Amino acid sequence: MRPAPAFAIVGPSGAGKDSLLAAVAAARPDVLVVRRAVTRPADGTEPFEPRSCEDFARDRAVGRFVLDWDAHGLSYGIPVEARAAQVAGRVLLVNLSRAVLPRAAKALAPLEVIHLTASPEVLAQRLTARGREDAGDIAQRLRSADAPLPQLAGVPVHDIDNSGPLDRAVSAVLALLPALRST
Repeated sequence: MRPAPAFAIVGPSGAGKDSLLAAVAAARPDVLVVRRAVTRPADGTEPFEPRSCEDFARDRAVGRFVLDWDAHGLSYGIPVEARAAQVAGRVLLVNLSRAVLPRAAKALAPLEVIHLTASPEVLAQRLTARGREDAGDIAQRLRSADAPLPQLAGVPVHDIDNSGPLDRAVSAVLALLPALRST
């Protein structure tokens, strides 16, 4: 049996990836929204599994992640259980960094990319509202918001603008997901 598809949600900070994931999960409970491990204390701004740097390093060393990477001074990991669920037929939605997409295309094949964007004004407003970064960090994130995606042969990329109402972006993502399987 071929694994179900994984959909990597990527885009700049403030594009609304976590809001989109939560709304899609509510609409499609059959889809597995993967909880990343992150070396940051829990803060309520996004769902993740907080890890100390030591615990993350240990998990990484013993192979508890199908995919891991470092970005913005933090470490991120996708648990191996996510790949097992995908192989068993569960569609995955995974919040990933653009830079890790080439490795994700192999680790989570078949992979499709949902590139979520928003206008610079909306990004700045959302980053300020979440209160996790100072003005310098926000400025840096805004400068990197237009970074191009890596070239991925054979991996479909779907661009979705989330500058407006969230329900528009949610509808666009739901249209990409495979139909519910009958049981």
